[in-house]
Amino acid sequence: MSTPQPAYLPDSLTITTWGHSWYTRSAPGEPFADLDRAMAETAERGFNTVRICAMPFLLCSSGLDTSALTFTGFSGGYADGTPWYHLPHPVTLDGKERLVQLFEAARRHDCYVALSSWEYQQSACLFEDSSWFSALREVRRRHRPAALADAMARVVDLLATRRLADRIAYVELHHEVEGTWLAEAVPARDPVLVGLQSSLEAAIARFKMRHPSLLVGFGFSPVPVDQMRGLPRNADLALFQPEVEGVLGELVDTFALRDPLRAFPQERAQRELLRPGAPALHDWSCRPEDEWRRKASLISHREIYLHDWCDPYRLDHWLVDRYPYHRIAMTRLLRTWTEVAADWAASQEIPLVFGDGWIGAVPRCSTLEQGPVGQETCEEGVNQARRIGAWGTAVCSTAAPHRTGWADIPRLRRLTSLFSGAPVRSLSVGRSVHAALDRTAMTL
Repeated sequence: MSTPQPAYLPDSLTITTWGHSWYTRSAPGEPFADLDRAMAETAERGFNTVRICAMPFLLCSSGLDTSALTFTGFSGGYADGTPWYHLPHPVTLDGKERLVQLFEAARRHDCYVALSSWEYQQSACLFEDSSWFSALREVRRRHRPAALADAMARVVDLLATRRLADRIAYVELHHEVEGTWLAEAVPARDPVLVGLQSSLEAAIARFKMRHPSLLVGFGFSPVPVDQMRGLPRNADLALFQPEVEGVLGELVDTFALRDPLRAFPQERAQRELLRPGAPALHDWSCRPEDEWRRKASLISHREIYLHDWCDPYRLDHWLVDRYPYHRIAMTRLLRTWTEVAADWAASQEIPLVFGDGWIGAVPRCSTLEQGPVGQETCEEGVNQARRIGAWGTAVCSTAAPHRTGWADIPRLRRLTSLFSGAPVRSLSVGRSVHAALDRTAMTL
């Protein structure tokens, strides 16, 4: 391990991912309007680490005025059903002061912050205009990781001047590298991570020259078992998001959500998934003035269509109905991924962190993760993270103030304590989960 773990950090990290919502969903009445309350709720549920998109490029390298940043969503309700782009109310804020306020709230509640960037994937699509996205795109492809390193180093400088740097858990220069605009630097048929390795390593070295005492790396999703040789060898952490999908993968494949070369089965979607009155895919689109936002989001139009127009009951029923056929395979894949990740971390002598997991992205209205399917998968993931000796883990994807799973406090406390070993008084649901799944399978 090239950088020792700072002594001020806890023995284990229980992680809630706030992404970009901590600033986009901060209008009055929104989940992050009161950061102190959001951080208090975080600690109440047993989390000690908040993982955020710190918007480093916007704040420190875009050249834009950050004293009055305005965030707004797609117009006309487009993408409102997704978990990422639901933004009911525009908000204007001072970006740097907002970040400082977050860290001050973390200190008051004895929490830590994992600094990340989602900018080359989706954050910029919620800005008031395309200037942030354009500034990101203007950076030469091979230089983008280095630009992120410079920007993140300046974010740390800002926090250090306010004596808040000791609240940094670790630095993730960008998350989900494979699915971002960073991958544009690699020819289409080449292995992405192998092609990016040298530039990712140069970016890490660049950051460590400025802040050698902080743990830094890049995040990958899920676990790139066929390209582990391409991971940056000078990273201080192994950062992964093992979302196994499984039954969600069947949904994506059945309805060709990520394959525009295949015909979309409109009649079947209407019959099995969509709400009454949903428009046909070919009759529905974002407004022309928002086309740049859709491009900046990197989410397929078909997937957004399903998120926006699905009937939550029919969708969840479709997934639960098919889950028994994927149950064993999902468990095996999750164990394979996490064990490969642990093996790589051990070979590099660095700590292992799972920043998100374990099923994958479902529409905002879905309760799949709160039901028996999600409970079983999340419990398996957390148990596996503990068993293989991960330093940090998320417990589920919906464990954040703006997501549906936040309200289930007993469940979140049980999962966080399962990983950290802290005692918690709550009912055990392990047996009831399995029983509910068995009953569900028999009645469908």
